[in-house]
Order: sequence, then C-alpha cells, then structure tokens
Amino acid sequence: MNVKEKGSGFISEFKQFIARGNVMDMAVGVIVGGAFKAIADSLTADIIMPIIGIFVKENSFSDLSVSIGAATITYGNFIQAVLNFLIMAFVVFCMVKGINRFHRKAEKAPPMPPAPSNEEKLLIEIRDLLKEK
Repeated sequence: MNVKEKGSGFISEFKQFIARGNVMDMAVGVIVGGAFKAIADSLTADIIMPIIGIFVKENSFSDLSVSIGAATITYGNFIQAVLNFLIMAFVVFCMVKGINRFHRKAEKAPPMPPAPSNEEKLLIEIRDLLKEK
C-alpha cells in the first residue's frame, strides 16, 4: 500500500511539473528550434553553399575532406555546421535585440507619482505659509 501511494505521489508530482508554464514554454521552444534548424540547414545547403561553390569550385563543403592513412577527415561538414550555427546565432541575436528594445520602451514611461496624502497636503500648506512670512 505504501509503495502505491509513493507511485501516485510521484505521478502527481510529474503531472504538476509538466503542467507548469515554463516547461510548456520550453517544449514549444525546443520544437520551434528544431524546425528552425531544418530551415537553417536548408538555407546553408541549398542557397549559401551553391553561391560559395561558385568561388570555391565545390558544390558543398561536405565534399571537402582529407585522407590520412585509413582515416578520412571531412572538415567540410564542420564548416557547414559552423555556418548553420552562425545563421542561428544571428537570428537569436536579432530576436533578443528586438525583445530588449520592446522592454526598454516599456521602462521609459515612468509611472505617475502617487497623489499626495492629506498629511502631505497639509505640510505643503504649512511650508508655503512659512515662506510667505
């Protein structure tokens, strides 16, 4: 009986963990990030690499390799991965910059000061009367 209660407690804890907003946001971010990675891969392989290939005389960097004995080092794949990273990093940078700009605009508008209390109004009147004398 005790084991069953622990199991149901574990399951309920897991349900609470999954239901939190941060976990759902993270899951959406991972899914969108995976989809965006496919777009970045396609941009690199299908658009950028053929343009670079005009100058390098290679269709893609994946063809670039060096054989040392029985080992083949395909450094071209690494170059393509670096290009994908740079594309994704640039997009993330642009997104963060836009979000920061939005937050700065929200911070620029200072809140209105609260209305003075009756005690403060009375002290202001006393101050003004003292200034007149």
